[in-house]
Amino acid sequence: MEKDFAQLNYYEMLDIKTNATALEIRAAYNSALQMYQSNSLVSYSFFSQKERKEILAYLEKAYFTLINEKERELYDNELIKAGIITPTERGPAAKGPVSIFDFNRQKDTSGTLKTHTSELKAKISQNQRIREIISRQEIRGSDLKEIRSELGIAVETIHQQTKIRLDYLHWIEDDKIEKLPAAVFLKGFIKSYLKCLCIEPADEISARYVNFLERKN
Repeated sequence: MEKDFAQLNYYEMLDIKTNATALEIRAAYNSALQMYQSNSLVSYSFFSQKERKEILAYLEKAYFTLINEKERELYDNELIKAGIITPTERGPAAKGPVSIFDFNRQKDTSGTLKTHTSELKAKISQNQRIREIISRQEIRGSDLKEIRSELGIAVETIHQQTKIRLDYLHWIEDDKIEKLPAAVFLKGFIKSYLKCLCIEPADEISARYVNFLERKN
């Protein structure tokens, strides 16, 4: 949570363990691509075009380094020398070329947001509890969960709409701060979460959430 984008190593950037297999590296890379590609809600809701390109370039560099046997060995040696990982944490090398696009995507069975935007906004304006939560100076993950529940939207639907990992969404809503990803990702996640629920102003409310996390840390 304390690290910024530029401080993440390749394993942290892809959110994988240092002993991740080639299949795990590929899956993590594809998941990250879906999150930051041009049509991603997370990508457009928080990051500028320049920032998105920088993230995608770093993701690509991380992937092609870790998926290549010799490159990964050299990179792991650098991390070991810097004291970031130990020799026993060195991961298995990838064997041969691995396609980054040849993977099975799970079928979307959770459905999409069927409620029209105007209807969601009407629900929000008529719900005193939601208005009270939005007006708070400090916004917690449990507050976001309550808003979502009041609107009758499943967390799985948020996952499908935003491509944010389901476990991240649960950790956000349960205020499990120690498990949350780096701030560079989290800010975009919260803003996307709010936009998915038609909660405005998303920028201001997400900032209040981040302030809550910083105070807790």
